[in-house]
Amino acid sequence: MLAWQNGGEVTKLNPTDDDGRRNEAELDPKALDSLGRALKAHYDDLVHAPLPDKFLELLARLEAREQRGRKSGSGDAAG
Repeated sequence: MLAWQNGGEVTKLNPTDDDGRRNEAELDPKALDSLGRALKAHYDDLVHAPLPDKFLELLARLEAREQRGRKSGSGDAAG
């Protein structure tokens, strides 16, 4: 069971009970709002984080390989 704990109160995040039956309970709007703000803040940080140098190096190597492939006329960047 997935759950979100907010101030000692646990809210189920999945639509079924532990025995597989459909659970008609909905998430508390305050819990949804809190969860949404936390996720947005986390992903905003990730989006604005600088790329690691190793990743930039790999991108540069891939671009160089693609350019060599275009010049040779093969068009195959995997080569």
